[in-house]
Amino acid sequence: MSSPPNLLELPPKRPKVTRSAVGIAGLLALGAVGHRTFLLQARVARRLIGKPLGEEAPSADRTYKKKYGDPLDLLVLGDSIAAGLGADLPEHTLGGQLSTRLAKASRRAVRLRTGACVGAETSMVRAQLAALPAGYRADVAVIVVGGNDVIHRVRTAVSTRHLSEVVAALHEQGVPVVVGTCPDLGALAAVPQPLRAVGRLASRQLAAAQRVTATSLGAHAVSLADVVGPFFVTQPDQMFAVDRFHPSAAGYRRTAKALLPSVLAALGSPGQLPFGHHPPDPPAATADQHGAP
Repeated sequence: MSSPPNLLELPPKRPKVTRSAVGIAGLLALGAVGHRTFLLQARVARRLIGKPLGEEAPSADRTYKKKYGDPLDLLVLGDSIAAGLGADLPEHTLGGQLSTRLAKASRRAVRLRTGACVGAETSMVRAQLAALPAGYRADVAVIVVGGNDVIHRVRTAVSTRHLSEVVAALHEQGVPVVVGTCPDLGALAAVPQPLRAVGRLASRQLAAAQRVTATSLGAHAVSLADVVGPFFVTQPDQMFAVDRFHPSAAGYRRTAKALLPSVLAALGSPGQLPFGHHPPDPPAATADQHGAP
C-alpha cells in the first residue's frame, strides 16, 4: 500500500451499485449527499493518519542465519507491505522476518533480495522483476500487492492481468511463487465509515480474484485478509505502526508467520496447508478451466 493520503482519494468517483454492493447500498448513501460525505471523511482521515513513516522502508537485504549454510534465495516483490514500511529495524520488515523464519524451518541460510517499493501497484511489479541483476534467480518469490490498486481504483481485470504476467515470468525462470493476496482495507480503523466499508468490499473482491489467478497459474496463494486480518482488527495497537495504516514489527511478524507454510510448500516441503492457504490448481483442473479435453 502507498502513503495514506492516496488511500483517501478512493471516494471522488460515484460508486456503481452492483449486486455485490446491495447489502451496503443504504450505508454508502449513493448520490450527491453520499459523495460529499466521502470527501469530508477523507479530509478527516488525512489529518488523523498523516505521513509519519516517510516513503522509504528499512533496507533488509542480507543473508540471514549464515551458520546454516547452503543458502536459499528469497525474492520479495510488491508494495510497501512487501517492502516493510512501518518496521523500525531491517530485521523487522516482512522480508527480514520471513527470511529468519524460513531459515529456521529449512535449516538453511536465506539470502533476501527485496524488489518491492513503496506505492507500487500490480502494474509496476514487472518492472521490479526487470530491475534485478542479470543472471539472478530466486529459489522462491513472494508477491504482496493489491492495496494500491484498490486505492487508485484500478479495475480488477487489469490488476489480475498484470499479476498473471509476473507469475508467468517467474515460472519461465523456474521460480516457484507465493502470492499474499490484498489485505482487508476494512481493518483500517482510522478511515471512517462508510468509506471503510467500500475499502473492505473492494479489497476482498480483488483478493479473491488474485487467489484464482495465482492458483490457476501454478502459484500458491495466501488469503491475508482471512489469515492475519482478524489480528489487525482485534489488536490494532500492536499490529499497526504509528500511522495506523502500515503494519508494525508485530504486524509483519504475524504476516511472515502466516506466509511461511505456503513458502515451504512452494519449495517442496510436504505437509497439509492451514486455513487460508491455497495450493496451485491440479493440472487436470487447470486444463478443464481452459476447455482442454
